[in-house]
Amino acid sequence: MVIYSETISNDLKELLQTIHHVKKVSKGQFLFQEGSLASELYMIIKGKVQVGKLIPDGRELTIRLCSAGEIVGELSLFSDNARHQQNAKMVEDGEVAIIFKKELEEKLANNSVLAMEFMKWITDHYRKSQAKFRDLLLNGKRGALFSTLIRLCNSYGVETPKGIKINLPLTNQELANFCGSSREVINRMLSDLKRDGIISYDKNLIVVHDIEYLRIEIGCENCGINICNIE
Repeated sequence: MVIYSETISNDLKELLQTIHHVKKVSKGQFLFQEGSLASELYMIIKGKVQVGKLIPDGRELTIRLCSAGEIVGELSLFSDNARHQQNAKMVEDGEVAIIFKKELEEKLANNSVLAMEFMKWITDHYRKSQAKFRDLLLNGKRGALFSTLIRLCNSYGVETPKGIKINLPLTNQELANFCGSSREVINRMLSDLKRDGIISYDKNLIVVHDIEYLRIEIGCENCGINICNIE
């Protein structure tokens, strides 16, 4: 059974449910790599998928961390010979439903209402990506870390008496990948935030004590959790 994202309507869920087969995938396995032919979409049933790019200096930039119910893949439908612009790698063992783009295109071509709904859903994905790149370009390394912490709070945050606990274990290198930065730079900035009482750690999980500070520092536009998340 696929647990779908809340952003997908019941009709669209039914459409997607009819055209896939399921594949088991192992931790570290790529669903697709940048430059490969994009003939399939992948609905995550179980596990987490890291979507990212290699930047020119060889570092890895993590764009999204997707969980059950999310779709990953090149979303440019009705385009011949489309190729993936990102990499998608399993970060834990899981299962994905494979959706053939050609079949999806045929079904959408025959249902204008669903086609419009799918376009709106794709637009939301592009808005998320644009917001992420805006944060990286306009706010520098410090702002990239702050916006990443805010997005992690929105996606994995649990309210506690001490603050918002990010209920997702992440190494400093993994955080650096989200920010397009180096582990050494992230180590230093996290130490500064800890010293100033903005964050602390609880069994290797980050607790954000003052999320408003992070928002003010990056000029947060309050674009909503549906856009400001890590998925």
